[in-house]
Amino acid sequence: MGPNVGCAAQRPLMPQAIRIQQHGGPEVMSLGSAPDAAPGPGDALVRVEAAGVNFIDTYHRTGLYPVPLPFTPGVEGAGVVEAVGAEVSDLAPGDRVGWVMQMGSYAEAAVRPAAKLVKLPDGVTTTQAGAALLQGMTAHYLVRSTFRVQSGMPVLVHAAAGGMGLLLCQMCRALGARVFGTVSTEAKARAALAAGADTVIRYTEQDFAEVIREELGDKQLAVAYDSVGETTWRKSLELLRPRGMLVLYGQSAGPVPPIDPLLLAQHGSLFVTRPTLANYAATTDELRWRAGEVLDSVASGKLHLTIDRELPLAQAAEAHRLLEGRATTGKLILRP
Repeated sequence: MGPNVGCAAQRPLMPQAIRIQQHGGPEVMSLGSAPDAAPGPGDALVRVEAAGVNFIDTYHRTGLYPVPLPFTPGVEGAGVVEAVGAEVSDLAPGDRVGWVMQMGSYAEAAVRPAAKLVKLPDGVTTTQAGAALLQGMTAHYLVRSTFRVQSGMPVLVHAAAGGMGLLLCQMCRALGARVFGTVSTEAKARAALAAGADTVIRYTEQDFAEVIREELGDKQLAVAYDSVGETTWRKSLELLRPRGMLVLYGQSAGPVPPIDPLLLAQHGSLFVTRPTLANYAATTDELRWRAGEVLDSVASGKLHLTIDRELPLAQAAEAHRLLEGRATTGKLILRP
């Protein structure tokens, strides 16, 4: 054991974790013992205090995004470093850290590459980090890098009262954009308005395309942020101005079918992209810069987090049912 390695007695000998033995519905997730783990060279062992629940977790569970079986789901979390392996010089036991894009967060403890961990600033709790990192960094690259939102631009945010949507509304509004948001209920409409949406459309009662066309008149959208997919992408695309961009970053209603490139020409030389966070946090420096801007905004109060509820780790299946049933406003957190 090297000088930087914490005492082995501090870590769980048989940590509990959610395990998936076969792809399927929420019922395939069960709480059980995970293999004991120790940090190797360049790694850190983290005691998980909060695991963020995200739609990508449901895609892993169902097999839409294939993951070798068996596995522990969850790509986002935060906790406290318990031990570090050799060659780790920038972390020490007791440091509070967060991570994204690292499988296995639905657990009491997890081994993580030290280069993929972000130290949490003072004023940000591990619960806040578990709620902010993946969605906050995604919103950050969507409005700052994928498409640079600017003052006065009309933009569309689908699922505007979800964890991602609420952050997108805030960031777009802070940049001076005119924000249209779609939601399913009156309560979600109020949440989206509070987050900065200028116009909120109840898609269960209104055709969002008709409302936007009526309000914009002879203008069109600069960008549409669409995490719904199958049921919304075509209308989203048709609302765009020439050289506008359709940003498809999720598919909660189902996958988008193949798009004929001629359709883009017919509607004004449009752009369509399907970005992922991995490509916008590709290096340690970029990861920590983007995460740092998000967490600093949380600490300063510029970015407000909405946590729908916190559930025990054993209720991971219920968390997935709530998320897939669109029964949440804001973020779901699992607590080991």
